[in-house]
Amino acid sequence: MAELPPFANEPVLELRRAAVRAQLSDALARLDQQLPLSVPVMIGGDSRSGEELLSTDPGDPDRVIARCPRASESDVAEAVATARRARGDWGMRPAKERAAALLAAAQWLRERRLELAALEVRECAKPWREADSDVCEAIDFLEYYARGAIELDRGAALLQVPGERNELDYFPRGVAAVISPWNFPLAIACGMTAGALATGNTVVLKPAEQSPGCALPLVQALRAGGVPADALALLPGEGDAGAALVRHPDVATIVFTGSLPVGLEIVRAAAEPADGQREIKRVVAELGGKNCVIVDADADLDEAVPGIVSSAFAYAGQKCSAAARVLVHEAIADQLIERVAGAVRVLVVGHAQELETEVPPVIESSAQERVARYAELAASQGRIAVRVEPVPDRGWFCPPTVATDLPPDSPVLAEEIFGPLLAIDRVRDVEHACDVVDGLRFALTGGLFARDPATVRYVRRRTPVGNLYVNRGITGAMVGRQPFGGNRLSGTGSKAGGPDYLRQFVEPRAVSENTMRHGLVV
Repeated sequence: MAELPPFANEPVLELRRAAVRAQLSDALARLDQQLPLSVPVMIGGDSRSGEELLSTDPGDPDRVIARCPRASESDVAEAVATARRARGDWGMRPAKERAAALLAAAQWLRERRLELAALEVRECAKPWREADSDVCEAIDFLEYYARGAIELDRGAALLQVPGERNELDYFPRGVAAVISPWNFPLAIACGMTAGALATGNTVVLKPAEQSPGCALPLVQALRAGGVPADALALLPGEGDAGAALVRHPDVATIVFTGSLPVGLEIVRAAAEPADGQREIKRVVAELGGKNCVIVDADADLDEAVPGIVSSAFAYAGQKCSAAARVLVHEAIADQLIERVAGAVRVLVVGHAQELETEVPPVIESSAQERVARYAELAASQGRIAVRVEPVPDRGWFCPPTVATDLPPDSPVLAEEIFGPLLAIDRVRDVEHACDVVDGLRFALTGGLFARDPATVRYVRRRTPVGNLYVNRGITGAMVGRQPFGGNRLSGTGSKAGGPDYLRQFVEPRAVSENTMRHGLVV
């Protein structure tokens, strides 16, 4: 492989151009003619179709996007056994060969980016801008981890002394179970899968039951790029398939993105060795957050208001990094609340395929019911500054809502809601705001709007969050630029899209050789 150019993020589409918008519309029309898609269980060279599970359009629940079988425990056993047999071949291939497969997969996705974005619009109700960014992020992960695998293969520098040679090399851990979410159906699934494959592990992918259609092209891309069929399985299914993967004794690494309760179940299950298990399972988990934006008295509100609103309501707040709370200095609280309410009042709530849509439906009816419960609680405990109504009655829509004056012990202020509901609190000063953030059990992302460099330095030292954004929105982490991952109960493991991520999938082995020995065979 020739020397790779430095990594650069995949550029997003310019949706302001009429020609680009027309291309997206054509891609959606082509997809609609193919629906519903058939997503099989894929193990090695075999595949099995079925119609036990359906994924539907959140904006039009009667429209079926994909049909797939429900992966069983026997499917899990077969997939892991196949992946275990394949790990020797794939793991022993040169890092440059594995990297080449990831780069070829990136090109496969690049050539189909319009169709893939259209699929996310339909299956996950991601507005066009969000869907296109998700495809770009998937490409970024493949490109970034391909380069990272080559770098990791060079080993680590150790102290050398006369008479001995010391080397530290990294080897794949074995079979990785990847359990991916629906909100970034291609990017997060791709990042977790690519990280494992780049380092020589084999993968069994269990996508979220809401988005099996988006997982299929990822597997197709990687296999087309050169990953052996035996090294990458696809198991569409429900939680029981994921649980069986977690428990399987031959799974060495579990990579999960999802809710805290499920993540804690995985950690507990992984801690109990099963019969025949020969190593401690490693869990890499991203588990969400309750993300706060601090606004100091000297903040530029022309920056703060759009940054807060986009972070809270883009994709209906269904990002683990989304803004959930604003902690604003009491001196400017009324002004900020008024301006945020005004900006939210004009948000465009609509179907994901409409280019002007800013707030689409949430993913399913249970999510709609959850958001509605928290909104009712906020109304009973505090004051609703704005609630955008009416919203479309077809699909799982939730009115964008801003709540204020909630009591400190309100669940709305502490629990992850994962929907278009933002709470605004008044604080005495930045120190008080940092005390609030420090009292939360989550520590994923956070934001600060302030002009004073001393304030920025203080918040950087005080905040426990994994990603702090200053004078900008708190969503939209870019691979290689803002490595993403949280602390406390927001997750465990190193940051996705960062320089340390691949080390989670390998085990180090040190070799020390005496170079002064006699009787060498020539």
